[in-house]
Amino acid sequence: MAMDLAAFGRFSRTFHQGDIIFSEFEVGDTFYLIQSGRVQLVKLAGDLERTLDILYPSEMFGEMAILENSPRSASAIALDEVKVLEFNSQNFEILLLGNPQIALKLLKMFCKRIYDSKRRFMILTLPDPQAKIADVFLMLDETMTDIDKTTEKREFKTTVEGVAHWAGMSVNEVRDILGHFTNQRRVEIFPDRIAVKNINDFVRFVGSRRNNIKNQ
Repeated sequence: MAMDLAAFGRFSRTFHQGDIIFSEFEVGDTFYLIQSGRVQLVKLAGDLERTLDILYPSEMFGEMAILENSPRSASAIALDEVKVLEFNSQNFEILLLGNPQIALKLLKMFCKRIYDSKRRFMILTLPDPQAKIADVFLMLDETMTDIDKTTEKREFKTTVEGVAHWAGMSVNEVRDILGHFTNQRRVEIFPDRIAVKNINDFVRFVGSRRNNIKNQ
C-alpha cells in the first residue's frame, strides 16, 4: 500500500553519504521514514562494529526511541545521499491525525518491529551458536504465513546471509553450522531456500538450551 507523504514535506531532511544520523546509546526522540537512499544500521559488539541491517526507501528506523523512551540500540549511517521524513512525538501526532492510511501502516510496522526486536533478543541471548541458528528457524516458522505446515518439514525462503543477520553471527560461522546440520540430515540448503527436515527437532533442541540457562 503506497503512502501519500506529499503533505509532510516540511519534515524532510537530507543526509550526505557517510553522515551519522544517530549514534548507538544516545538519547533520541525522533524516528525516520526513508524517501530515497540507503541507511546502514550498525551495533558495537565488543571492539567490533557489526552491521545489523541495510534499509531502503519506505522503510522506517529509530522508532523504538519513541515507543520505549529508551537510548538508541544501534547507530544509523547514510550509505548514499539519504532523504528522510523526520518525526518526533509532537509531529508524529500530526502525521497520524492527518492521514489514517499512514497511521494504520505505521501501527502495523510498529507491531512487527516490536515483535522482531523482542524475538531477536531471545535468539541473541542463547549462548550456543547452534541453538541460535535453530531458533532463527523457529522464529521464521512463527512469522512466515506462506509455508506448508501440514508436515514436520519446513521450507523457508531465506538465505545463509539472512540467517546470519537474525543470529547476530558472521556468514562464515553460520555456513559452517548449517553444513554441520546438513551432515546430520537436519537441514537442506538450496539457492533460494533452506529446508528444515523436522521443525519439532529444533523446538526440542532450543527448548533444552533455554532450560539449561534457567537452571544455571
